Amino acid sequence: MLNVVLVEPEIPANTGNIGRTCVVSGTRLHLIKPLGFSLDNKNLKRAGMAYWQSLDVCLYNSWAEFVEKNAPFATPSKKTASPANDSLPQLHFLTKKARKTYVEASYHDGDFIIFGKESSGLPEALLAKHALECERIPMLTDNKALVNGDAWSNKNANLSSEGTPRTHEALLSQDICGNFIDPEDYHVSALNLSNAAAIVLYEALRQINFVTIQK
Repeated sequence: MLNVVLVEPEIPANTGNIGRTCVVSGTRLHLIKPLGFSLDNKNLKRAGMAYWQSLDVCLYNSWAEFVEKNAPFATPSKKTASPANDSLPQLHFLTKKARKTYVEASYHDGDFIIFGKESSGLPEALLAKHALECERIPMLTDNKALVNGDAWSNKNANLSSEGTPRTHEALLSQDICGNFIDPEDYHVSALNLSNAAAIVLYEALRQINFVTIQK
């Protein structure tokens, strides 16, 4: 069984749609608090329709609790050197800031596909700790995708001058091997979270020959 992990999701309709995708693909959904909504939210249930009651879902109070309850995980740098490590599930952190694309990754039954909140994605400190496990869905930069890309760039520059600099220190301090691209290129351009989850999940299912569906 594959696993989709949502870290602090904010929009109930997105989580409902992802839950529906998980049900029909035989995937377990993991939700890490704080959530931006109640699990009784009508928009969540509406998006998930009748599927939500059939969902295999786990809820955690923090990232630390998720790790505690699901570890151990495969270590990328050691994976080819240890047969025992090969049998462990891998973590896949989806972020626009990764250099490696999701189609370059290898997925195995039991792996965890991890997404951040809609407004800001996964914490950069977490990405920096898992640089070899970060992947992205290719998309155009803000300036190429948006007619108002320059306006957004100016807005970000103003935010920096007001005392909220976007220095990306955690990411850059760990990026000695070029695992990340320039985070400044992607402030606005983004796929909807539920679309992104479906894209990557079905690539993972394809790689494992849809075993969770065809059993």
